[in-house]
Amino acid sequence: MPTQALFPDTADVALFGYDAGWHILLVRRRWEPYVDYWALPGGYIETGEDTETAARRELAEETNVACHELRPVGRYATPDRDPRGLVTVAYWGIVPSATGPVGGCPRPEPADDAADARWWSINWLPALAFDHGDIAADAVQMLCTRHWAKGDE
Repeated sequence: MPTQALFPDTADVALFGYDAGWHILLVRRRWEPYVDYWALPGGYIETGEDTETAARRELAEETNVACHELRPVGRYATPDRDPRGLVTVAYWGIVPSATGPVGGCPRPEPADDAADARWWSINWLPALAFDHGDIAADAVQMLCTRHWAKGDE
């Protein structure tokens, strides 16, 4: 019987920006598995690196976008979530407003494992790689709960 990893192998980020509605930053995968599928920015945790540092580094490497405050979404470890059997820890954050293609969202610059990067409305997302649709939905719930509680839009 296969054993489940106790520690995460990867870290992912659900990054949100606001301009006439909430958007989430996605990357188009350059490599298998799920080549050409859209996914949350993320990747492998390096030796000696904590999960939040890995998430922040992968976000910057794949999109050239930074987020100073990340909050945990959760640990995702279902056996079928990744064909490589990897476990991930996901974070979410809100990027400060800046000039970009979606008004208040900074322009991403795809690099590293990302063939493309762009902002998508949280109301219309493409099919996502792995279980990133579930992670994105959990992060959207956390975003909405936070903003409703604070009386924001």
